[in-house]
Amino acid sequence: MYAVVGCNECANMWLVTDPETSETAKCSRCGKTHRTAKLKRFFESEERAAARQARSALLAKKRGDSAAFAEVDHVADLEAAVEDAGIGDREYLESSGIDADAVDEAASRAEGSGGGSRSRTEVVRDAVDALDDPTEAAVVDRAAADGVPADAAREILTRLAHRGELTESNGRYRLL
Repeated sequence: MYAVVGCNECANMWLVTDPETSETAKCSRCGKTHRTAKLKRFFESEERAAARQARSALLAKKRGDSAAFAEVDHVADLEAAVEDAGIGDREYLESSGIDADAVDEAASRAEGSGGGSRSRTEVVRDAVDALDDPTEAAVVDRAAADGVPADAAREILTRLAHRGELTESNGRYRLL
């Protein structure tokens, strides 16, 4: 279950997963923690894509852009178009004379795919999740304390954002 909810401090709207079972939800803009049961629910759905589309429509309406929003494709279709646009990572590497398979293998080793320890990506994701104010500097510092080099942590943040696994807004990161 997904719900589009709103913050009573800053009027931000975001998605909450499992609003019936989670006790609190943190605003992705101002950071205020809300009791989930008291949050105003603008839309609820079993489908994440439907909730994302409803949030987009609500934001367009809030800004007076409902007519323009009605003319564009569904949010999921727009994301697919963005993914299909431009050149892919593999094609870019190979056209630059770099062995893409070797890069994939190196990335797997760098992320710590073996053993029982957490990968670098897991360390960065955990840092974003654990911090009250997950700015880039704070996430990099937290990850560095757990053994991830600062440059690698920044690169992982960028990669996670490109994959759509986290978002950055006003200098703060949030897992999706």
